[in-house]
Amino acid sequence: MRPRLEPIALLAAGTVALVLSRVGALEPGTWLLEIFPILIAAPLLAITAARFPLTPLAYRLIFVHALILMLGGHYTYAKVPLGFDLQELLHLSRNPYDRIGHFAQGFVPAIIAREILLRRSPLGRGRWLVFVVTSICLALSATYELVEWAAAVIGGSSAESFLGTQGDVWDTQWDMLMALIGAITAQLVLSRLHDRQLARLGDEARIVSEAVA
Repeated sequence: MRPRLEPIALLAAGTVALVLSRVGALEPGTWLLEIFPILIAAPLLAITAARFPLTPLAYRLIFVHALILMLGGHYTYAKVPLGFDLQELLHLSRNPYDRIGHFAQGFVPAIIAREILLRRSPLGRGRWLVFVVTSICLALSATYELVEWAAAVIGGSSAESFLGTQGDVWDTQWDMLMALIGAITAQLVLSRLHDRQLARLGDEARIVSEAVA
């Protein structure tokens, strides 16, 4: 599939999946809260696609993250069947699906932040890039926890499903730890692939620029 067509195909597939995730959602209000980041990200990506297209890796990761949010929104994180399967398999005391969500909350933004910094800032590859990317992901995770806190204050007991603590008093700390692990893992595992795609993207931009000139 050609790179320029892939984001469109992912957007179409994501739109269908979003509609399906709303059908039969256990708690429609919680579903809306959980998928709300998609409603912000999708239009932003569409608006900036022509001027600042991302690498295929970034688009694919965003798509997978969106699916994770949709599934969590459909069932509420504490009731996702996949989480119950993992709970039984790993002999856990709670449904761990929200841990997957917060791991993705660090894993996916790490690649996006890395891409933006390498393409739009003086920061080069190295330890400082890893540090800044990781810090950005932790900041995003902390911001999300503040949003959950605000929802709890405003919504009271009605926001319990959105919080998804499942009685764990350390849930906030676990969430941020999973985001931290996700951010570091993404950079360790995907940096070389990401660099190759960034180089290819740069070559394509140069060819287009020369053609226009």
